[in-house]
Amino acid sequence: MDSIKKKSVRRTDFNFPGQEGVYHGKVRDVYSIGDLLVMVASDRISAFDYVLPRPIPFKGQVLNQIAAHFLEKTRDICPNWLIATPDPNVAIGHRCDPFRVEMVVRAYLTGHSWRTYKSGLRELCGVELPEGLKEHDRFPHPIITPATKADEGHDEDISRDEIIQKGIICAADYELMEKYSLELFERGTKMAAERGLILVDTKYEFGKKDGVIHLIDEIHTPDSSRYFYLEGYEERQSKGEQQKQLSKEFVREWLMEHGFQGHEGDIMPTMPDVFVESVSERYIELYELLTGNMFDRANTNEIENRIESAIGKWLNEMHR
Repeated sequence: MDSIKKKSVRRTDFNFPGQEGVYHGKVRDVYSIGDLLVMVASDRISAFDYVLPRPIPFKGQVLNQIAAHFLEKTRDICPNWLIATPDPNVAIGHRCDPFRVEMVVRAYLTGHSWRTYKSGLRELCGVELPEGLKEHDRFPHPIITPATKADEGHDEDISRDEIIQKGIICAADYELMEKYSLELFERGTKMAAERGLILVDTKYEFGKKDGVIHLIDEIHTPDSSRYFYLEGYEERQSKGEQQKQLSKEFVREWLMEHGFQGHEGDIMPTMPDVFVESVSERYIELYELLTGNMFDRANTNEIENRIESAIGKWLNEMHR
């Protein structure tokens, strides 16, 4: 086992008292314990819907702490699921009954919205799109383009009216989720601007606990959001140049340069130590830029034991 693997957490398989199950997602290992969810942010990294073969040191800590940072900064807008972060890679919170819809908020004609627009369509998820826009132009105001959450495969676009008419979410709950989503996006936009960034688009997920809607999962992380650099945005846009993005796009670019885009027959390239370390450093830079805080690298000696011990201690104290 090389030094990078030793200081990374690839996968956990803990067994805590009262544990009802564990779900291994692309990035997180989620433990269900009574009315709690324990989320361990691993160092796995995915691209093109594939989990890459090597973990990225500190990536889990970066994403977990960015999410916790923004959840704490938005508690005044709506209740959220987070209770505690007893370890840099761990978030513990309320177990909510999730809505099967993601609230995707877009402020710019970028990504999926641009591909739809470029195809000639002027409507996305029931939302009319203005004529005369070019890629990365700002919308007159942020729009919500919901997507149904799929257990397997890709999420599917859906309109507000379809969600309500099909009884997926009742009108009152959906309207409150809309309100929360736009207010969260406005807060995220202001916080991004203070860091010299533009929050382009993001997704929010909600669930219910005891009849109350809670914000769940992560928010405003590079894995769930797209950011542009504010400086030079207008100039690049006026010249028709691509925008400078803050995301994990550099990982996808490296894979494409090495012949992998997730297509059938593509062979996953070997990730050398120097590349893995460079990705780790980029994630740390993302944390510091997004939060304005210096990144404190957690002790990675016996990292899985550290995580398991921190969770166990917190659970014991809760049940005293």
